[in-house]
Order: sequence, then C-alpha cells, then structure tokens
Amino acid sequence: MYSEQVRAHYANPRNVGSIPDPSGKSMVKSALDSDTVLVSLRIKDNIVQEVKFKCMGCAVAIACSSMATEMVLGKSVEEAYAISETSVAEALGGIPEYKMRCSNLAPAAIRNAIDDWRSRGDAA
Repeated sequence: MYSEQVRAHYANPRNVGSIPDPSGKSMVKSALDSDTVLVSLRIKDNIVQEVKFKCMGCAVAIACSSMATEMVLGKSVEEAYAISETSVAEALGGIPEYKMRCSNLAPAAIRNAIDDWRSRGDAA
C-alpha cells in the first residue's frame, strides 16, 4: 500500500529527538486525528544547521516528519520555509490523499518553528 520510501522512513526515521535550547520549535496536532509532531531547529547564519522531530502518529506521519527534516537540513531559512506538504509527499513516492490532511504535519511545524525563531529576535 505504501511506497518503499514511506516504509523506509517509518522503519528507520531520520532526525528523531529534540534539540536542547533550540533556535525555534513548534508542535502541530492534526485537526482530524491524534497525530502530533514537534519540530525543533538550530539555525545559524540563516541556515538550518540541525533539525529534530518527535512524532506521535501513524507510519505516514512518522515518514513525513522524517522526510521533511531531511529536506530542510542544511537549507537556508527561506528554502526551509518554502517546503510544502506536496513536496514531502512527492519525495516519499506519494501518500494517500486522506493522509495529506491528517499525517503530513511536519512542513507546517517547520514553518511555525521558523516563525518562533523569528519572533525570538534571533534572526539577523
């Protein structure tokens, strides 16, 4: 049912954990079910130097969080902010449409974590 990439990122998620004293962080919960993702970022010189996530959710939620963090690691803040739910789903080889609304939470969490960083006044 799920692509090889979804299965691989679920079985071996990348960037799991949390960053002590992060530059920015955000928790996003699905409005449709109990899937929840927490993203923390370390930003230096306008580059995402480190990104970690914790996810409580289904296999797709974990795979999306893992893939999204891989996609923004080492990118500029602007590139990371532009990550979309569609680009994460495409990088995973596709996910069911209904999962786009309840499990693909990491892009929003990344944008919110960047907004948190900006609100702290650390953005130069």
